[in-house]
Amino acid sequence: MIGIFGGTFDPIHNGHLRTALDVLEALQLEELRFIPLGQAVHRDQPQTPANRRLAMLRVATEGQDGFVIDERELNQPKPSYSVHTLRSLREELGTDVPLCLLLGRDAFLGFSGWHQPETILQLAHLVVMDRPGHDMPTEGPLHDLMHKHMTPKIADLNNKPGGHILFQPVTRLDISSSDIRERMTTGRSVRYLVPEKVLEILREGR
Repeated sequence: MIGIFGGTFDPIHNGHLRTALDVLEALQLEELRFIPLGQAVHRDQPQTPANRRLAMLRVATEGQDGFVIDERELNQPKPSYSVHTLRSLREELGTDVPLCLLLGRDAFLGFSGWHQPETILQLAHLVVMDRPGHDMPTEGPLHDLMHKHMTPKIADLNNKPGGHILFQPVTRLDISSSDIRERMTTGRSVRYLVPEKVLEILREGR
């Protein structure tokens, strides 16, 4: 299985890295691909240039077996839709390899409003990095998707290329990229929120 972890990573921080490692180990993934966002569709555009975000990702993930950086969204001129990224991955990896799209709880709560959510679930599994049932809807489109696709078993993800929703508990670190940027702007320390080599790049950009 291959994990897919997308985001602006503006900047990458220890919360991203710890949860990614938890999923890598729990699901015994062959690799976990960090895919930095190119152009946003339903959110603010990244504030930091792509080359600096990519540099921070590289130093943050170096030395960790299984962590891979995938630049495909940075290399396309169009906005980044998850369904297009997954189709591109399928063209590269084939139709049989199980793909696991990692989502935080907040992202999952908005998933039914994404572009072609059912197609996304045909292309990949969803791995929601949270406790099962935590503040989840009891009715509506997302509830219906959960009822149709949810599984409690990691083994089910290995048996087909996509189509399941799995809730995977992870280590929760209350860190956000926006808070890190705010701290940097106001001159407060972000040490221990990001890897030391990421901190060096952040300092260079001030």
